[in-house]
Amino acid sequence: MRARRTVQEARRVREFEAFLAGAGGRLLRTATLLTAETAEENPRARRLLTHALAHTYACWDRLRGEDPYNHARECLAVRFARGAWHRYLVLPFGPARARPAGPLAVLSPQHRLVLVLRLHEGVAEEQVAALLGLPAERVHLICDRATAALLHPPRGPAPARVSAKTATPS
Repeated sequence: MRARRTVQEARRVREFEAFLAGAGGRLLRTATLLTAETAEENPRARRLLTHALAHTYACWDRLRGEDPYNHARECLAVRFARGAWHRYLVLPFGPARARPAGPLAVLSPQHRLVLVLRLHEGVAEEQVAALLGLPAERVHLICDRATAALLHPPRGPAPARVSAKTATPS
C-alpha cells in the first residue's frame, strides 16, 4: 500500500512539474500585470502566484478532466481580488506600500483585474462576470473604461504662462 501511494505521489509531482514548466512563465506575467509591478521587481506577484500554485497543487487530483491552467488562473484572480479588497478598501490606514511602477499602475485593482483577464488572458466576458460575481454588462463597462484610461491618460498640469514683462530681453 505504501509503495503504491509513493508511486501515485511521484506521478502527481511529475505532472505538476510539467504543468509548471509550461505555464509558470505566463502565470507569473499575469500576476505581475495584476499587481502592476515591473517584471524585474515583482515580489507581490511572486507571492500571489505561489499561493495560487499551492492551491492548484492541493487540488491536483480533483482536476481530472479540467484544465489546470484555468484553475490556477482563477485562483490567481480570486486571491488578487480578495487581497485588493482588503488592502485598498477595508484597511485604508495600513502600513505604507511603495507605489507600483508597472504599465497598469494607473488603473484601480478592479480595472486591472478585468483588463488582464479579458485582454491578456482572453477570457470571455461571461466567464469574467461569473468569476467576479458581476453582471456581464458591468464587466464590459469596466473593460472599456480601463482601456480608455490606458489609451488616453489624463494630461498633466498646463505649463505656466510667461508674462511679457519677465520675458523682455536685456
